[in-house]
Amino acid sequence: MKLRSILAGAVLAASAAFAAQAETWKLAVTDVEGMERLQLEWGPFKDAIEAATGESFEFFAVNSRTAAAEALRGETVDFVVSGPAEYVVINKLTKATPLIGLGRPDYHCAIIVRADSGINVPADLKGKKVAFGDIGSTSNMLCPMQVLADHGVDPVNDLEKTHTSRNIAHEALKAGDVDAIGSNAGSWLNVRAKETELPYGFFKMIARSGDLPNDMIMVGAHVPADKAEMVKTAILENKAEIIAGITAHEENDKYVGMDLVAIEDSAYDYVRSMYSNAGFPQFDKFIGD
Repeated sequence: MKLRSILAGAVLAASAAFAAQAETWKLAVTDVEGMERLQLEWGPFKDAIEAATGESFEFFAVNSRTAAAEALRGETVDFVVSGPAEYVVINKLTKATPLIGLGRPDYHCAIIVRADSGINVPADLKGKKVAFGDIGSTSNMLCPMQVLADHGVDPVNDLEKTHTSRNIAHEALKAGDVDAIGSNAGSWLNVRAKETELPYGFFKMIARSGDLPNDMIMVGAHVPADKAEMVKTAILENKAEIIAGITAHEENDKYVGMDLVAIEDSAYDYVRSMYSNAGFPQFDKFIGD
């Protein structure tokens, strides 16, 4: 009887030790609100990352970028899928770091004008009205402003700025209500492709950026380095399955053709420059929140 008790105690102790080693990681996506959407749009990704790592992941729904930062700071979320502009602020606030880059094809921005406008270079836009996308967007606001700054145009003081949706901005440019738009180039081309009644040369791009830094999976500063490295290695070794999980839902079509790559914080210094040129040199808060 005594031996049976000893053996039972040993089994319980071993089970407790195994449970202590097992981890359930919390995962958030900054631009997806609500648990239902998370499950629908990112469920296949969660399944794929669990299969790749052998770890358990649970979704943690956030209703804003600020909420994601607070969850990382409070150690209630461990991994976050986010964009470059969001990362720069979250890194400043929480010391979270990039783990895996989600390499989006043709991820760059452009300055677009009407071909008959007489505007040929960015300097011609000084004193003109320019429409940008959502306040704080990497490719629809910060990037186009940086492109203008790279060409000697102060996007804060040299322009009459407005912010609106891509479709409304496109219609305003077509009607001549604005002189130019700054936009994600690929997304604007998708809008332009539907304008079959307009001649090919109705619009022109007068400047464009290089490829933008990747969207990413970032990891909280509280996650042990060996665990973060294990997740990173597993994702890169099983990238085909992870990519299939990300692109399984049509809401993630922007990632079709993507690659998964290892990245470093320094890759986002260009985004920090964007914040500075947009008039937010501290990049310690989300623009528009």
